[in-house]
Amino acid sequence: MQIEINAVKRDAQGTGASRRLRRAGRVPGIVYGSGIAAQAVDLNHKDLYFSLKNEAFHSSVLTLNLDGVKEPVLLRDFQMHPYKPLVLHIDFQRVDANQKIHMKVPLHFVNAEIAPGVKLAGGVVSHLMTEAEVQCLPGSLPEFIEVDLSRLEAGQTVHLSDLPLPAGVELVSLVRGEDQGVANILAIRGGAAAGDAESAA
Repeated sequence: MQIEINAVKRDAQGTGASRRLRRAGRVPGIVYGSGIAAQAVDLNHKDLYFSLKNEAFHSSVLTLNLDGVKEPVLLRDFQMHPYKPLVLHIDFQRVDANQKIHMKVPLHFVNAEIAPGVKLAGGVVSHLMTEAEVQCLPGSLPEFIEVDLSRLEAGQTVHLSDLPLPAGVELVSLVRGEDQGVANILAIRGGAAAGDAESAA
């Protein structure tokens, strides 16, 4: 998915300048990285606020259109008001197409309803992780990683090593030798078996 965001360079900095920007419906931010000096920017609050609701905005290489010059960036951080729907500040990192990046991408769980542990044993799926950190070149960054639960029995666990990955993408935990559990199916005590016994009686 190609996501483009518009920004303009800003010269005025400091608390007072940032407050004035926010009153004008703008969000102060910064773009840094790739050996280039950091650049203060500001963005339209309404556009940015709704972009942040898009899952892909957090895990994709974005195109930042800065005063007509486009460059690839990653969303690295943003601050929200404690109780108002206001974005207070945002950070972007420039990316080099030839250098690997580390990024957390969401896990999408599918086929839980047909998993034997759910359908036959009456178990309940427990998500142990909702995102995983990957390392890859920017052009290979997946929008999400699919976790297929269709063969999972009650009491079984899907691990990071079980997940299919696009070419050129590695899971950081596996590189470190940590094969963590992603999801499992918890058997419900007296679940399906108890129901069968009652039917037989």
